[in-house]
Amino acid sequence: MFFHGSFHAAPIIAAETLIAAGGPALIIRADTQIALPPGWSATAGPDGMILLDRAERARAATLSLDTPDPVTLELFNKRFMGVAEAMGAALERTAHSVNIKERLDFSCALFDADGGLVANAPHMPVHLGSMGASVRAVRDRHAHLQPGQAFALNNPYAGGTHLPDITVVMPIFMDDAKAPAFYVAARGHHADVGGIQPGSMPPFSHTLEEEGVLLDALPIMTDGVFLEADVRAALTSGRYPSRAPSRNIADLKAQIAACLAGAGAVRTMIETYGGAAVAAYMTFVQANAAASVRRAIGKLTDGQARVPMDGGGEIVVRTTVDAAAGEAVLDFRDSAAQLGSNFNAPSAIVDAAALYVFRTLVDDDIPLNAGCLEPLKILTREGSMLAPRYPAAVVAGNVETSQHVVDALYAALGVMANAQGSMNNFTFGDETRQYYETICGGAGATALQAGTSAVHTHMTNSRLTDPEILERRFPVRVEAFAMRRGSGGAGAQAGGEGAYRRVRFLAPMEAALLSTRREHAPQGIAGGGAALPGAQRLIAADGAVKELPGCFSLNVAAGDVIEIETPGGGGFGLAT
Repeated sequence: MFFHGSFHAAPIIAAETLIAAGGPALIIRADTQIALPPGWSATAGPDGMILLDRAERARAATLSLDTPDPVTLELFNKRFMGVAEAMGAALERTAHSVNIKERLDFSCALFDADGGLVANAPHMPVHLGSMGASVRAVRDRHAHLQPGQAFALNNPYAGGTHLPDITVVMPIFMDDAKAPAFYVAARGHHADVGGIQPGSMPPFSHTLEEEGVLLDALPIMTDGVFLEADVRAALTSGRYPSRAPSRNIADLKAQIAACLAGAGAVRTMIETYGGAAVAAYMTFVQANAAASVRRAIGKLTDGQARVPMDGGGEIVVRTTVDAAAGEAVLDFRDSAAQLGSNFNAPSAIVDAAALYVFRTLVDDDIPLNAGCLEPLKILTREGSMLAPRYPAAVVAGNVETSQHVVDALYAALGVMANAQGSMNNFTFGDETRQYYETICGGAGATALQAGTSAVHTHMTNSRLTDPEILERRFPVRVEAFAMRRGSGGAGAQAGGEGAYRRVRFLAPMEAALLSTRREHAPQGIAGGGAALPGAQRLIAADGAVKELPGCFSLNVAAGDVIEIETPGGGGFGLAT
């Protein structure tokens, strides 16, 4: 058999006679053949399974812990991202809700011993940039962490984004260590966590309590046992409890499964390379990300932008660049004061937006991690809409305000025109069924490329539920879903087109839309034109048409239709 550049003598072993064997060998089964490389072992397991394991794990001694080897650094970049990807695959397979399983509204990531983001899969940017604060909140609230524990957190004032986003955090220990060696975390958007509106995305909430149940580093697993009674009690507590606690519990179990998958993948790395080497390369990949961002900052100049929001808020940012040092100050302190609406965004969301923007400025293929924030100084003002005081409502801050923060940063840096600036959060349901989706729109243009049409932009990276799945699970019919022609801004590079969606209800329900860029159109840059703002309407079963605002909540009857037109993206440069 040919392995590692040369031929090796190898026995042929019938699987039914196998007890244990070392490589090289060829194991023959009726349905397949297994090539066992040198340095690997095969052991017969129960039910005909064969366990393959690496027999030699001496590589750890060859890795330098002082300076990273460039090739090994790149390999660890991929390995760490692979851990998060494996977590995401496990969560997608095992989740129960449409929102997580079909729309993929979740994120998984790996964190170092201090709660710093090491690597993530390409999931939801607004989740990933803020999850480190959730990990640190768990660590701060539970001084004596133990193996076999997991915690659930959705507190927007402790690293959360909004209440439907529940993060499961699991500390991972190696050998007999008393402190965690690393953490894994999986955040998923739950279709309902209570609140005044089915779907837990109320357009008109004014306090956090009205948006659902608060979980503040709640223990959900101890000694490897899921604490179902405690979790159910928490989900059904308060003035506005969850409408579907059993579905929440099923998804939380799936998130735990994802964390266990990630923990197992890192343990395999540690067994192969040693704990010290893996910890060192966690630091190295973060330092490499910081250096990459510094190089990108060196090409930027100072700037400022003001981005108004529907409903009275305004994002103001001044960017001050020290090109020589590769550092930048992002000053948001002149942004609007805390709002009475739910468009306030906790500071973790501002960090997430900045992390996303500056990672996109880097050409290198690096993980989005905590190192990307190292060259940045982010300033917010306590009591403003970007650093609200508890118990201000925040459900729209995660989905809408975050998009405006990104647009403001890109405009100040002169990089990209406004995207649609909204996730177009559409919910409907009743006491037994709840559904939530975000609807795509236009991306902003850059100097070199037109904006993409009908795409989820910036801080969201989910997809829409397949019509077949949606119509099978809910009494609705998707009658149209198309590109909204003519909605993108004109320019040397045109903005992307928005989308058009038409949904007919087959049963009475409560429907709501939480959106922006209906009053203020997405703006172009460098002389580019503005895009069309969004629009929406109710078409009653009798044919009567009623135009609706960007935020509405109403009862629909069987036969009623809701149409939603999402904004386009702004253009870049003067059209010729």
